[in-house]
Amino acid sequence: MASPKTIRWGILATGAISVTFTKDLLVDPITRGVSNIKHTVVAAASSSSKIRAESFLRECDCDASAAAYGSYEELVRDPNIDIVYIATPHSHHYQNAMLALEAGKNILCEKAFTINAEQAKKLVAKAKEKNVLLMEAVWTRYFPLSVYVRETIQNGVIGPVSRVIADNSVPMDPTVNFADGKHRMVNPDLGGGALLDLGIYSLTWIFQTAYHTQEPGLRQPPEVLAAVKKYRGSAADETTTVLLNFPRPESAGGDIHAIATTSFSLAGPDSSIPPVRIQGTKGEIQVFGAAPRPSHTKLILADGTIEEKAWPQPGPGKGSNWFNGYLHWAHAEGEGQGMFWEADEAASAVLEGRKEGKYLGWEETITIMEVMDEIRRQGDLKYPDKIETTEYPTAL
Repeated sequence: MASPKTIRWGILATGAISVTFTKDLLVDPITRGVSNIKHTVVAAASSSSKIRAESFLRECDCDASAAAYGSYEELVRDPNIDIVYIATPHSHHYQNAMLALEAGKNILCEKAFTINAEQAKKLVAKAKEKNVLLMEAVWTRYFPLSVYVRETIQNGVIGPVSRVIADNSVPMDPTVNFADGKHRMVNPDLGGGALLDLGIYSLTWIFQTAYHTQEPGLRQPPEVLAAVKKYRGSAADETTTVLLNFPRPESAGGDIHAIATTSFSLAGPDSSIPPVRIQGTKGEIQVFGAAPRPSHTKLILADGTIEEKAWPQPGPGKGSNWFNGYLHWAHAEGEGQGMFWEADEAASAVLEGRKEGKYLGWEETITIMEVMDEIRRQGDLKYPDKIETTEYPTAL
């Protein structure tokens, strides 16, 4: 058997999500049945200081030879990096991704991909010019659970999808936790609001089941009707509800309806209620657990068949004294967050010479950004020009 290929990563930004991603990244892929690739971190950069980058590398138990940089410009010039993982606030994605693309780097960029669709189109054009990978890091798309759901739909098990309902809401108590208005969830300068940060997962479930599972030649962007509640009259949304209609020929089942909801000010969700339901003419699939990191599925068919599946996240396992999670949320000992699946896909794309993600390509990323643009237009959610612009470079 051939030796696994090692993919060398550079981590651009050293916040909490980068810590979670990097810890997952460095778990031996064999623990999840992947034998053809390995990952290593060769560099990390913090915009605040080189010292912060050094601290990050130690915290994530990266190799002692990994380089620490105090600027993103230094990171993208490092010739040892195969892929740059971008984990800044989405307000900064366009500028940071363009910086890396100009340097000819392959990119895995966190969601929401950009602030608007025009920025996404510019990045795609630059990726084509530079002939490099440009992939949106919607980690949920790459879970085995998500693959199972899509394959179940495409195999016709529940019949043509007729309706999808998806919610991603988190109880954040904004008047207490974001009282100063500087937190990225409510700060317009950082693209604050529920839609881009949380609602992207509601839309992810709708698109990957109602849009991605259709034949490429049949797919059409949805019609959009949105209701938006602003956070204290700011440019950030607190609660957003969206009705979507995906046109589809009658021969394929007719139009698909979808409802996407998101909020950061509601009470905690009831774990017995599925945040995602995909309904067809022969049955439905229910997805349980948080929409970004679901853990169980339930298939219910009209003929009385019920099939429940658990989808645990792998990792080093019990007894490893290894822990991961996000912020104050920690998983059981040895259980990964689940971000390694998208890392494996990005690495595979580089090795295979692909420039897009297998389960989320450029066209779909842009279409989703266009939907969010329309939601913001209907809700009068306007961000400062400096983060909406496609001019590069722009100081943020």
